[in-house]
Amino acid sequence: MESAIKKYFGKKTVFVTGGTGFLGKVVVEKLLRSTEVKRIYLLIRAKRGVEIRERISEWSQDPVFELLLNAEPEALQRVCPIAGDCLEPDLGIGDMDRRLLASEVQIVIHGAATVRFNEPLHVALAINTRATRLLVQLAKQMVKLEAFVHVSTAFSNCVIDRIEEKFYPEHLSCSSAKVLEMSELLSDQLVDNMTPALLGAHPNTYTYTKALAEDVILREGSDLPLCVFRPAVIIASQKEPVPGWIDNLYGPVAILFGVARGVLRIATIDVRAQASLVPVDYCANLALACAWKTAQTEGRATDPPPIYQLAPTAGNSLTHGEFINYALEGRTQCPLTRMIWYPFFHCITTLWLFPLAAFFYHTLPGYVFDLGLLLSGRKPRLVKVYRKIHKTLGILGPFSCKSWFFDMHNTQQLRQLMSEQDRSLFDFDMASLNWREYFEKALLGIRQYLGKDPPTSESIAQGLRLINWLKLCHHLLQAILGCIAAYILWSLIRLAV
Repeated sequence: MESAIKKYFGKKTVFVTGGTGFLGKVVVEKLLRSTEVKRIYLLIRAKRGVEIRERISEWSQDPVFELLLNAEPEALQRVCPIAGDCLEPDLGIGDMDRRLLASEVQIVIHGAATVRFNEPLHVALAINTRATRLLVQLAKQMVKLEAFVHVSTAFSNCVIDRIEEKFYPEHLSCSSAKVLEMSELLSDQLVDNMTPALLGAHPNTYTYTKALAEDVILREGSDLPLCVFRPAVIIASQKEPVPGWIDNLYGPVAILFGVARGVLRIATIDVRAQASLVPVDYCANLALACAWKTAQTEGRATDPPPIYQLAPTAGNSLTHGEFINYALEGRTQCPLTRMIWYPFFHCITTLWLFPLAAFFYHTLPGYVFDLGLLLSGRKPRLVKVYRKIHKTLGILGPFSCKSWFFDMHNTQQLRQLMSEQDRSLFDFDMASLNWREYFEKALLGIRQYLGKDPPTSESIAQGLRLINWLKLCHHLLQAILGCIAAYILWSLIRLAV
């Protein structure tokens, strides 16, 4: 029996925004490898003087496309870049390209976004909210449009603990229309100065502007065949196109890598709180399944548009404590060949205690390390790195000490509608994910793709030799510090007596 989803995408023309991002590349790769998609138009901007066609050509060296290009060397010829920029008026798309998209595109997957939590509000508004409105307006001109998938985030409504697959406009201080109108009238500086008042209970500009984007979808996309996809925190792939593929250092991955390098040793994390993590390939598969399901309405819009959430299930959850334990298991399974100290990690939940603990765990060792660099004629850098780490930990704090429940009724119903073949080909079953096996692959992926260590037995052996030496040094330092502390305590007792 032929895959219904694969059959649906056959000979289709798809427009993807955010296609050069982490999730976007996996979506494009999956479309090219698993379907007979006719053409993928990709909104892309020139970067650092590199032309847009050249940016696509560079993908031939990207590990995420290796499996695809080995089987189909000319696969990337089906990808056509469209010059544009979400920061520009009308998305920076020229008139000729706009007419081309309006006449040919059948499926839109809108994933372009800035995921920086501390992005200035005027920038986050332009990319996450205004660009969504502009794309909805463009979609209304697409005469062949069958499905529009808006990629949001499961944390767009993180101001509440239990998040259902529905819209929450009541949690916004102003509607998307009013905020966008204001941003057009006021200077960027004035908009940024209004950030605390506009955000309300939202912890950062990312979740706030993604919530506004959903409000745009609700208010202005009701006449389109449209749906919203809300993934939780996206991390390394489970199995496609290769297990453990990752290309960024955002959020939890930064913690994993920091611990593995022996740099990150302490953070404000509640080990009992739930970690809302999802593999990137599961997200890509669900996004494509959402497009297929939306197209089954045969062009009829639904009001409000359906929402599909993806997060760990209640029966197969993951705590931050388990997440950290899996990370530490990587010390003996796949150690890096470049570490500055033996990897260990402590979690605290007392916020006022963190600056003091961070001084002894991070800042003070950082000065010692930088002094060694300075004496050896190299540029000091670790103290500066720790300042950035502490700033990032402060931004992530609201998400590392709290649990959310994400309803996934629509997502589970969608999976039930899929054939067994489609469930296998476009897998996103979080209930059957083995977290231990997953992190074994993810840690190897982090080692290879972020640590740049080759996946060879020789490299693993080299890492093991280094970590054994660092472990000896670590325990020796602990013994020395223990003796010093005991001597100080004994001296104080003698003075008291």
